[in-house]
Amino acid sequence: MAKHANPPADDVVFQDEGSFYDPDDQDDDGPVAARGSGGHDADDAGDSEGSSDSSDQEGTGGGDSQPGKHRRRRRRRRSRKGGEGTAAGGSETASTPAPAPAPAPSRPEPRQHQGRGGQNPRHRRGNDRRGGGGSGGNGGGDAGEGNDRDASKSLGVVEGILELHPKGYGFLRDPKNNYASGKNDPFVPASLIEKNKLREGLLLRGEIVHGHKGQGPRFRTIEAIDGRTPEEYTRVRPFDELTAVNPFERIRLETGTTPITMRVMDLLTPLGKGQRALIVAPPRTGKTMLLQEIANSVSTNHPEMHLIVLLIDERPEEVTEMRRRVRGEVIASSMDRDVESHVRISQLIIERGKRLAEAGKHVFILLDSITRTARAFNKWVGNTGRTMSGGLDVKALDIPKKMFGTARRFDEGGSLTVVATALIDTGSRMDEVIFQEFKGTGNMELVLNRQLADRRVWPAIDIGMSGTRREELILTPEELDGIIMLRRSLVSLNPIEAMEQLVKTLARFPTNREFLTKIRAIL
Repeated sequence: MAKHANPPADDVVFQDEGSFYDPDDQDDDGPVAARGSGGHDADDAGDSEGSSDSSDQEGTGGGDSQPGKHRRRRRRRRSRKGGEGTAAGGSETASTPAPAPAPAPSRPEPRQHQGRGGQNPRHRRGNDRRGGGGSGGNGGGDAGEGNDRDASKSLGVVEGILELHPKGYGFLRDPKNNYASGKNDPFVPASLIEKNKLREGLLLRGEIVHGHKGQGPRFRTIEAIDGRTPEEYTRVRPFDELTAVNPFERIRLETGTTPITMRVMDLLTPLGKGQRALIVAPPRTGKTMLLQEIANSVSTNHPEMHLIVLLIDERPEEVTEMRRRVRGEVIASSMDRDVESHVRISQLIIERGKRLAEAGKHVFILLDSITRTARAFNKWVGNTGRTMSGGLDVKALDIPKKMFGTARRFDEGGSLTVVATALIDTGSRMDEVIFQEFKGTGNMELVLNRQLADRRVWPAIDIGMSGTRREELILTPEELDGIIMLRRSLVSLNPIEAMEQLVKTLARFPTNREFLTKIRAIL
């Protein structure tokens, strides 16, 4: 018997996003009618004509598909009866034995869930994409079950820093990738976050599986949270519930006879664990070199501290130099990145430091610079209608102030030290306003002097303008007495003469202890 002319039900060709083409929907002059007149028997031709009529009625999109279904069946019955009557009535084929009635050509079954207006193919297309081409209203079939089986297959164990979304779910960011967001970052569902009371900045380790089609991997189980089991993590008190106290444990920066800058800082602006320090720096006063020396001194003298250097909106070459010279974690969102990157990275790193500090660890964050971070937040918040001097929005500094204010020492153990730089004398009114807003919020200030830098006197520290609050809690009584005598002897000199004399004197003593002992003996 001749091959039936109608295509299978699944033979649907999509033309574009808003329309589709079904080979069944043809006019009488279309491909179906043409094939029916090209040598097929009467049964096939009659069936093709019936198919064309029914397709025309179905394609109008006006009525239900069930009446058309019954009409097609009646036409097939009449076509078969007409063929049998012709054979029995002495047609040209009557001399031959009448063949057994051919089975009715298999008509395509009506598509499931077909609605009005022929909209079902669009529905099938969406299901095929989700279920892998299976038939039926669930859009999956056997292929969909195969995807479900693949979704439960483990892809291994990964680690990452949790970044939360305002809607409650989160993603794991790779520290080795500079905490940048990527499409393959594991997705952490909101149910898992709520169940374990996870906070942003935690280091999670667990198993991942395949995500939904078109999505990245999915975080399924948690094995460890910052090196603890989920049960042990529940006993860690949140950052805001811990008791903040003044720094009382010294961070010693002196590593030897040199660099002199670190020895001067130990004498004039001592640092403690939990210090909130602000380095006030005009352009070209040695700020970058100062930060590198501080970072190297911390990593050398205090390996127990977790050192993080956070560079926001800095030059790319400075980022490269910092990574090569500093023995610590350097995270950067350089000036070629967008504002959203500056805002996201800065907040995530501060949250990471809070999670480590609340767990009892000592964290040291070098932020360069708080001024450029505030600029990024000023662009990020947009225009709220209230603007301060210099074009700074009134809400632009809310989050940067909170970030700088997270530095503290906990009575229960642990600390978060933040040393941030503030830019002045840049010719920008906005930078001056930002500095004035942060001035006085820290408990240590180190002011760099442009006149000293112009005369190549290093470190270019203004002795009279620099100092540490409650330094008696950090220094020993002997050190405190010697530093007080030193300041009294230098206060009568101008900043340039005072620093030149101090640097020359320190060069004659191998350590600060010997220098202070000599000062106490003389004065």
